[in-house]
Parts: sequence; structure tokens; C-alpha cells
Amino acid sequence: MIKKQHLCDLNTCFLCTSCLSEWKPAIEANKQNIRLKKGQQVFKEGDPVTGIYFVYEGNIKAHKRWDSEKELIIRFAKKGDILGHLGLAGNNIYPVSATALETATVCYLPMEFFESSLKINNEFAIKLMRFFASELQNSEKRMRNLVHMPVKARVAQAIISLKNQFGINAEGFIGIELARQDLASFSGAAYESLFRTINDLVAENIITVSGKSMTIKNEDALLQMIAKNDY
Repeated sequence: MIKKQHLCDLNTCFLCTSCLSEWKPAIEANKQNIRLKKGQQVFKEGDPVTGIYFVYEGNIKAHKRWDSEKELIIRFAKKGDILGHLGLAGNNIYPVSATALETATVCYLPMEFFESSLKINNEFAIKLMRFFASELQNSEKRMRNLVHMPVKARVAQAIISLKNQFGINAEGFIGIELARQDLASFSGAAYESLFRTINDLVAENIITVSGKSMTIKNEDALLQMIAKNDY
């Protein structure tokens, strides 16, 4: 049984902030809150699509198999964000996996109800369309960068992206704790290359690292690395 404080408040997620107020009782009647442990999967690449998820608490990574031993992190989802939307493509399988980076709560809506929400809530449908367009542009640019950018520039891009998405906390760290392997997967870099690059950035006083937390000391230096190699 999920404790009351972990239940969706119907005021946070991508859908609830865009839907008609009259539609919220329908969401309440159809949603299911799921509590996840760190490392637990929300859904797995290749699973049949059953519905859409929204993050209520915690951070989730969406990732895809790169080869038999590697994965590429496509994006991170935080409070309010949507998950599973790539399953709307029509082949009825999730093309990526989603895994909790920490203890998290997600709100699940069955696909039939989600499609009804799209038909009734025009503002939400338009917002979702714009979100898809933005994701497509970002994905195309990221694929170009993975091919053309050197590792150091890709790592700089990943650090700036994390800072822009999660902000800076009261201690001055980027607002997400991330294992080195996850940062390597997000950068599209081998773990060994990521490890060397992080050590270089620390030595150059561009970042500092404490466990899984990171502080940016010289954001301009990171931005310059990106600009010199941006395609």
C-alpha cells in the first residue's frame, strides 16, 4: 500500500497542469500510483505498451540498448515529466527502458484512458505535440554530436544539460546524483574515457566531484568546449 504522501496530487504532472479542471476526477478514478525502489524498472525495452507514466517523485532514466554490453541514456525524467510516450508510435512496444535512479513514485494511466484524455483536452494535446517536436530536434542534434564531438565536449554537453534540467541545489551541486557509469551512458562515452575526462576537468578546476554529486566551477569553460565542437 502506498502511503498518502506518495500519492499523486493531481496538480503536478504534464497532464494535470494542462487538462480541463473537470477532467481531474476522471484522472483520479483511472490512475495508479506505483512506488519504485532504486534500480527498479518502470518498463523494459520491448515490453508491450499498456499505458503512460508521469513522474511524481524521484528521478528516472530512459535508456536504450547500444550493444550487448552498453546502453545509451536517452533522457532523464524528473517530477512532472512524462514517460512511455515513445510507445505511442503504433507498434505497441516500448522502444526504450525506464529505470528509477532513486526511490520514486510514478503515476500510471492505461492507454485507452490516456487517448481519451488527448481527445478531450486540446491544450494538453498541443503541449504534447510541441514536446515531441522539441524532443525530435534535441535527439537529432544529439546524434550528430555523438558522431562528431570529441569525448570531452560530449561530457561538457552532458554536464550542462544536467545543470539546465535539474538546477543547482543549496549546497551548490547539480540537483541530481549520478553514478559515473550513468554519466558515461548519457555522454555516449566509454566508462574509461569518461573517468579520464572527469579527472581532467577536475584538474583544470572546471568542476569538482564529491561521490555522485558534481559542482560546476567554470561554466564558461564547459560552454566554450561545446561551442567549438557544436554541429
